[in-house]
Amino acid sequence: QVHVVESGGGLVQAGGSLRLSCAASGGIFSAYTMGWFRQAPGKEREFVAASRRSAFSTYNADYADSVKGRFTISRDNAKNTVYLQMNSLKFEDTAVYYCAARLRSDYESREGLYDYWGQGTQVTVSS
Repeated sequence: QVHVVESGGGLVQAGGSLRLSCAASGGIFSAYTMGWFRQAPGKEREFVAASRRSAFSTYNADYADSVKGRFTISRDNAKNTVYLQMNSLKFEDTAVYYCAARLRSDYESREGLYDYWGQGTQVTVSS
C-alpha cells in the first residue's frame, strides 16, 4: 500500500510560479514512476508530467506539450517526495492537480495505469 499526499496548491496571478509537492509513503519510492495529472472544471483529467527511473538509475522526465518549458518535475528519493515547479502560469493551468504513483519504472501517461493517487490540490491562476 502506497499513500500519496499532495500539497502546495493555491491562488496565483498569471505569469507567477507555484511549486507542488507530493509525499509518498510505503513501498520503494525510488523505483516508482511518479506522475502529475490535472483536472480542470468540466474537463477530463489529463497528464502533466512524470518522473521515471532510467536503465542507468538516473531519472527521466516527461511532459505534456502544454506545459513543456514552463513546468519542471523533480524528485528527492531521500524524502520520498516528487515536486512540480510551475512557472509562467496561465489561466488555463487552473485545475485540481493530482499526484500518482505507478509501481513500475517506465514512462506512462495513461491515468488508468497508475496504482495510487493523492486527493488532489487546487491550483487557481487569476488572469
